[in-house]
Amino acid sequence: MTLGALIEKLGGKLVRGSSDIEVAGVDVPELANGLDLVFAEDPSSAASALAGSAAALVVKPGCVPIDARGPGMGVVEAEQPRLWFARAAKLLKPPLPKPRIHAPHHLGAHVKIGKDVAIETGAVIGDYAVIGDGTRIEAGAVIGEGVVIGEECRIYPRVVLYPGTTLGNRVVVHAGAVLGADGFGYVRDTKTGTYTQFPQQGTLLIEDDVEIGANSTIDRGALKQTRIGRGTKIDNLVHVGHNCDIGEDVILVMGTGISGSCTVGNGAVLAGQVGVGDHATIGPGVILGGQAGVLSGKTVTNEGLKPGTVLWGTPARPLKQVLRELAILARMAKGPHKATETGATHGEMESSKRDQV
Repeated sequence: MTLGALIEKLGGKLVRGSSDIEVAGVDVPELANGLDLVFAEDPSSAASALAGSAAALVVKPGCVPIDARGPGMGVVEAEQPRLWFARAAKLLKPPLPKPRIHAPHHLGAHVKIGKDVAIETGAVIGDYAVIGDGTRIEAGAVIGEGVVIGEECRIYPRVVLYPGTTLGNRVVVHAGAVLGADGFGYVRDTKTGTYTQFPQQGTLLIEDDVEIGANSTIDRGALKQTRIGRGTKIDNLVHVGHNCDIGEDVILVMGTGISGSCTVGNGAVLAGQVGVGDHATIGPGVILGGQAGVLSGKTVTNEGLKPGTVLWGTPARPLKQVLRELAILARMAKGPHKATETGATHGEMESSKRDQV
């Protein structure tokens, strides 16, 4: 694809080189060849990239001096070069093999298969399933009875979609993920101590443009619906419990566990190993740092906080507050005589406190 064609699709301004420059892939500047696109977000990295062998460079406006503009490596200015680069990578990605239905596989009764669908060897498609145009079902995937999959989805090997699961368009589900399994809901007999499963007969809805990482699990609703909102990205090894409502453009990072009946607002970010108790509410735009915890039934919002504030610890609270608390605990643990043993003055101790905070 030419650099001009990329600009036509993605926007941006060509400030150096020709629009006819051919671009075939993306890479880092130190490994790029004469057909690769690279990106830079500051003048220093832009200068390093210009010294390399890439075909073209996308940068923030003003990162390439005017006197460095001219023939040679193509330079495109874009407000968000990393995003431009990522979108270009999708356009430049080699096409997948021509769609076809391989054998052996199992197709149930009354299955509806759209145009240009690929079904790989060993896939199992249950009765009454619906598969939209351009979707790929890869080897060993199991699509349960009545499951609905939208257009241009990609279901990687060994994915399991239980009955009652619906996927929107352009959903990506990576290997080993399990969607729509029973939630972990039981009722205890107070007399005998035995447990009986609460009915798990709800549904699971995955909206458009969601990506679900390898070996992640999302449970169906107990009596109603579990929902994953449009554009949400879920990392590997994430668990979402039954009856949860996850908003749009949410980020769930590896190891995060969300208990049943929780709500997560649009644009929230839950970093690695975050734990959320049942019936908790996380407001729109909330950022929970790694290993943060939200207790059952609690609500966490950004109310009264600056945009972008990171919450940390258990219970989750502003990171700055947590660091102050830890600094105080550290000083208390030293005891009243530790500081004087080192010869520190009162002023030095106060300065040290400020530095720690």
